[in-house]
Order: sequence, then C-alpha cells, then structure tokens
Amino acid sequence: MFELLKTDRHTKARLGRLTTTHGVVDTPVYMPVGTQGSVKAIDPRELIEMGTQIILGNTYHLNIRPGLDIIRAAGGLHRFINWDLPILTDSGGFQVFSLAKIRKIKTHGVEFRSHLDGSPLFLGPKEAMNIQRTLGSDIAMTFDECPPHDAPAKEQRLAVERTMRWAGECREQPRAAGQLVFGIVQGGSNAALREECAKAIVALDFDGYAIGGVSVGEPEPEMMKAVELAEPFLPAPKPRYAMGLGTPAQMVELIARGVDMFDCVLPTRVARNGTAYTRKGAIGIKGGAYKADFGPVEEGCDCFACRHFTRAYLRHLLNVNEILGLRMLSVHNSHLYLKVMTDVRAALAAGTFAEFYREFIAGYVPSRKVLSARAAAALER
Repeated sequence: MFELLKTDRHTKARLGRLTTTHGVVDTPVYMPVGTQGSVKAIDPRELIEMGTQIILGNTYHLNIRPGLDIIRAAGGLHRFINWDLPILTDSGGFQVFSLAKIRKIKTHGVEFRSHLDGSPLFLGPKEAMNIQRTLGSDIAMTFDECPPHDAPAKEQRLAVERTMRWAGECREQPRAAGQLVFGIVQGGSNAALREECAKAIVALDFDGYAIGGVSVGEPEPEMMKAVELAEPFLPAPKPRYAMGLGTPAQMVELIARGVDMFDCVLPTRVARNGTAYTRKGAIGIKGGAYKADFGPVEEGCDCFACRHFTRAYLRHLLNVNEILGLRMLSVHNSHLYLKVMTDVRAALAAGTFAEFYREFIAGYVPSRKVLSARAAAALER
C-alpha cells in the first residue's frame, strides 16, 4: 500500500509511493482541494495536465449537496465528477472547528445546523464512515474533533479523548472495496497530548496517519511544533499527512520534518483575490506596478497562464472582474504547488534535497500580507 523508497540523510524528508484503487500516488504530494466535488475554477483536464495525482472531497459538504442518493445513483463520487484518479475525503472533522457557531458536540458525534437552511444534521464516527463508504473515496479519514489552537487545556484534553474514542469507532465500520482509512492525531502544541493521541491512534493500525489541528489560526512556529511533537510517534512504513496547509515554504519545511502529504485551499482561494504564489513569495497582481508589465506571472514557470498571458493582461482581467483572470491565477498557483512537489521528489531521488531545502527557504519571503507589486518586483531583480 505504501512503499518508502528513500529517506534523506540530512533531514527527515521521505520519498514514497502510495498505491490506491484508482492509481499510484508518488509522495511527497500536494492534493488540490475539491470540497464540493470540484477544484474551484479549474477543470479536470487542467488538473491532469499540471500533474495532479489525487484530489480531496469533503464529507460534510457532499452529504448536504448533492446528497448521498444522487452520488449513489451516479455510481460513486469518481463517476459523478468524472475523475478517474484517487480521491481522499475529509471526514467532516474540520467543520467541527470551522462551523463552531452552528454545531454542538455530543458524546457520539456532532449536531450541526446546516449552513444552508438550518436543518439538523448529525455527524459522528458511524455517519462519517458510512458517507465516505458511499462516496467510494480511495482514502477515508476518521472523524475527529479539531479544536481552536488557543482552546483551554481542558478543551484540548476533551478533544483528544473524543478523537481517540471516535477513531476506535471508525475503525470498526465497514469500508468501500479497497478503501484505505487514515487516523488523525490531535493535541495542539501540547507535547503530552500529542504523544498520547499519536500512540493511541497508531495502536489502532490504520493505513496512514494525519496530523490534525494545524493551520487553525496558530502562529507558524506553533504549527511546526505540533508536527514535530507528533511525527516521532508515527510509524515510518506508513504515509503521514499534515492536514489543511500551507504556503509553498511551509510545505517544504514540513517535508523536511517527515511529512508526505498535504492539502490546502490557498492556491485557488488567494487567486480569487488577485494573489499569485511564486517561489519567492506571494504577489498582488492587481497592483499598479503591473499595469504595463508584459512578463509572465513568474519567470521560468511553464503553466498555461505564464505561457500565454502577461501580468498586465491578468491584472486588467482581475480589475474588471473577468472570470478568466481568477481562473488563470488559480491555474498558476495550483501548478506551482504541484511543481514544487515534483522538484522535491526529484531532489530526494537524486540525494540533493538538503540543498534544495536550504535554497528554497532562503529564497522565499514569508509574509502575513501579500507582497506589494513593487516589493515583489524588487525581489525578482
């Protein structure tokens, strides 16, 4: 199921191969997010052309719309969305965090009020696994509780206890033919909780393990710490997945810390606001400095957007609200994330990852805000 091909001599980075019912996934891997059965603004042909190996779907959202009856009648999620490659489905545990205002946590699961019409929805271990079994995803996630990073110690403790108990219930549920199941480790940045949760989840012998409760508003050092606390207790022969993050630099940092799989909504989300990721940081294409800039979004990038359009044209499209502008930035950003992973795998295979890692992080300028056009232009010089 998972073959560990090589481990870097100087870091914890790993080169691997994950075999699923719908194909092989080379790791480290970035997985574009198709929450409701579609990666926003990008069609399947484009995803395949840019090297996508696996995408994500979301249990909570797909259960509400279009609903299990429609997906079952279509023959499963793969057929419904016409995607023949692997799919990983989140269990809905993240919605316990993101939809905190419309849910109540109970012993055996979570009572939601639909974000659409307020109708009741109960989601627990049995329900989450049943939905994912019907969806027919290649990888299903256990149902967990993802608390805020600043939750009081008592709440973190309760979330870990629920996550461990619910993981055991998920383990007992039937799964679709060939479906893999990954357990999720919670615990915030509390060393004792991370260790306790990791050991309990690993003892259940899942097909892979995810580190949850990261990228939920915590400072970046806390994100790194949470992963570092969990990683030593995750078995080397199985894949490791850091959920819901991050920037290109954060992913490279976590690959060096032993993580194999990532998903993140940032590439398409920030594109809709006019932001482009590059290997040197993020830039705001709407900026006035790009009004007459007839270069590509990023020099050297071979994505469709960079091969065919200029910054000046994309800036124009974004400023007049033409859909093509946000589509092309979504294509560029997603292509960049996937290309970084391709380069990481090549460096690992060649034994040069440590050098790649140092150069990439040194050249990337992190910022809570998008770099101004002038600052970005200065960096490129």
